[in-house]
Amino acid sequence: MYRFALGRLLQAIPVLLVVITVTFFLVHSAPGGPFSADKAVPPEVIKALEEQYNLNQPVWQQYIGYLGDVLRGDFGPSFKYSGRTVNELIGAGLPITAELALYAMLVALGVGITAGVGAAMRPNTLQDYLPMTGAMIGICMPSFLLGPLLVLIFGIHLDWLPVSGWGDIPGDKILPSITLGTGYAAYIARLSRGGMLEVLSQDYIRTARAKGLSERLIIVKHALRGGLIPVVAFLGPAFAGLLAGSFVVETIFQIPGMGRFYVQAAFNRDYTLILGMTIFLSTLIIVFNLLSDMLAIWLNPKLRHELEGAKS
Repeated sequence: MYRFALGRLLQAIPVLLVVITVTFFLVHSAPGGPFSADKAVPPEVIKALEEQYNLNQPVWQQYIGYLGDVLRGDFGPSFKYSGRTVNELIGAGLPITAELALYAMLVALGVGITAGVGAAMRPNTLQDYLPMTGAMIGICMPSFLLGPLLVLIFGIHLDWLPVSGWGDIPGDKILPSITLGTGYAAYIARLSRGGMLEVLSQDYIRTARAKGLSERLIIVKHALRGGLIPVVAFLGPAFAGLLAGSFVVETIFQIPGMGRFYVQAAFNRDYTLILGMTIFLSTLIIVFNLLSDMLAIWLNPKLRHELEGAKS
């Protein structure tokens, strides 16, 4: 297991290097610059700003210098948030984005596992068709469409829930969490159904039924652990995706998380903030993928034996 984790971490180094390189040169090749949108600024001031942030150097020299800063864990100063570093902005937005991702994941797991397990217990019946139809709709429904629909229904017409903010008004976390978690709930429902159907067809499940065990006991005690392995493998990429993809929901509901800084950085051509956010989120995706793979191996004895056999 440890050798597997070390190997994956070593593979992550060139991946991150490619992400940094591609993002750096794409950002610097975009038209304009971080100070080109400013109005009524004398040319000498622009020149002084570019010298202060080393933007007057050749791009390859800026790249080498930035790589050195990243290796020290320093993403540099923000071009648009005067006096604040990218590290500080990430630290300010991460707790809110992580909280939103956690609530969305709870929604996804609660709804998805319940729907998937229920569908697998009665395959090819109405109990199966209804949740799977809902899952297909959830997969096809993007968050930028679902969010405004929920706002229109529950925030404006029914006036049940607030439609903006985070932690300021009771209930303001419900709509964003549902909006962000619905798509992942749909995927988890389909994964749960497929995994449970495979497990429920195994010989040991038929043996348990022949012994007269109740269906509920068979599901909870014998089937869930194996049936939810596909869901466990999906959790890492899902949580990383929730963190990285929350900017749409944060923009719709005016949530002051990392997504807000990311969107504003793109509009403001804030090079260092774009790069810092991209590198940070890419690292999270790699780490959560590794954790989910290790958890799936731990839950599945067959995978552990295959891994040990490959070592020997």
